[in-house]
Amino acid sequence: MNDTIQQQVFEIIAKQAKTDVANVKPESTLKDLGVASLEAIELIFDIEEHFNINFPDQQGANFDSDTVRNLVDAVQKALADKAAAGEGSK
Repeated sequence: MNDTIQQQVFEIIAKQAKTDVANVKPESTLKDLGVASLEAIELIFDIEEHFNINFPDQQGANFDSDTVRNLVDAVQKALADKAAAGEGSK
């Protein structure tokens, strides 16, 4: 499942960066991929909408140094938190 999440995040990033998904690497930063800060905000909204999640306020998110791997990890954590919250409400 994690590979699927990673692939989906990579595809969303590649679309926003207007690049081939093969150019998106876990160690890449959004800046490396040519995603400007305003585009990065749009990218976050696209990811939230795609996965039907909400990221907590980006606490010091740094688009110059945060990597694609950090973004994938954040999606996985948000999905896990959402699943845990869903289980608790049954």
